[in-house]
Amino acid sequence: MRGSSPAVRTPALRRILLLAALSVLAAVGSVHADTLRTDLGKPLIPLEEIISGGPPPDGIPPIDKPVFVSPAAADAWLKPTEPVLGFRIGSDARAYPLQRRIWHEIVNDVVGGRPVVVTFCPLCNAGLVFDRVVGGTKLDFGTSGKLWKSDLLMYDRETHSLWSQMEGRAVVGARAGTRLTPLPANTLAYEDFKQAYPGGRVLSRETGVSRAYGRNPYEGYDQPESRPFLFQGAPDPRRPPKERVVGLALGGVARAYPWPVLARRGVAHDDWAGEKLVVFYRPGALSALDQSQIAASRAVGATAVYSRVVDGRALAFEPVPAGFRDAETGSVWNLLGRAVSGPLAGRELRPLPHVDAFWFAWAAFHPATSIHVAQP
Repeated sequence: MRGSSPAVRTPALRRILLLAALSVLAAVGSVHADTLRTDLGKPLIPLEEIISGGPPPDGIPPIDKPVFVSPAAADAWLKPTEPVLGFRIGSDARAYPLQRRIWHEIVNDVVGGRPVVVTFCPLCNAGLVFDRVVGGTKLDFGTSGKLWKSDLLMYDRETHSLWSQMEGRAVVGARAGTRLTPLPANTLAYEDFKQAYPGGRVLSRETGVSRAYGRNPYEGYDQPESRPFLFQGAPDPRRPPKERVVGLALGGVARAYPWPVLARRGVAHDDWAGEKLVVFYRPGALSALDQSQIAASRAVGATAVYSRVVDGRALAFEPVPAGFRDAETGSVWNLLGRAVSGPLAGRELRPLPHVDAFWFAWAAFHPATSIHVAQP
């Protein structure tokens, strides 16, 4: 089946292949919990909308003791254009390769002294990072084996409450209604992470379990017009279901920035929800959900979102080969928001938490979302 084209596969065949992929992901079985003891008394969502994703709790094992290596060591098995989730607190910069994240959707980590949970849901193509300290208590997270709106439902090991990954919100259990604090992170090409953070560290292959790292068990899943797996109801028809979008929620309102628009223009400026912001798009980074081997997949690019106000002045950007140049000073900025040359060299733009996700998922969690329309 690997030689067949994803475009000609029937929906039934794709479903069979995804079920097979989920069985592979759960091959080692549960690591921490055979059953969950979630308090179902006061759910915030209809319980009938929660469905099994196939694996049991922690059948897709989280990484609780992550091991990191230098970029020099990671170069042996990580292609420059492969996607990684880049995250930094202070001088502590880390890359979490998606070739690892597909097999381990949750990493409980401490970065820059701050406990965080690094998450990735392949079905929604969404990578998000949250502070995992709530009310002074550090939480540890696992995979529940359940889905809501085709999105990963995490559980905390302290109360077994279920948390929506896309929302960072507990929706069932003792902590229902509690929200995690989102932290800015970017999915980008490994080479861009290395260039920005040569002293950064990369999540290693020492995970404690055996997996076919580098292989994509969701082959052909990210075809824009294809139907989402285990998604109930009809996707929002305004955009193709699996078109990639940048999703941004500010002040209780949401907006989506379609990747095809960003790819044509390179940048998008917006004055919205009290922010003068800019969305950067950089080509090159590979999809993690295309070919059976991630390193052989097609390039889809990478994005980042920032406030474009520096020293009280709103900057206007244009894409250039080295990154993004502001018209006001001629300084050149990289994808990670740092000026690498020009009068503002060394300055950093303020990042805004966002998610790169499939349109169906963003719209399912933000049905009132607006869609950014590029200015002529």
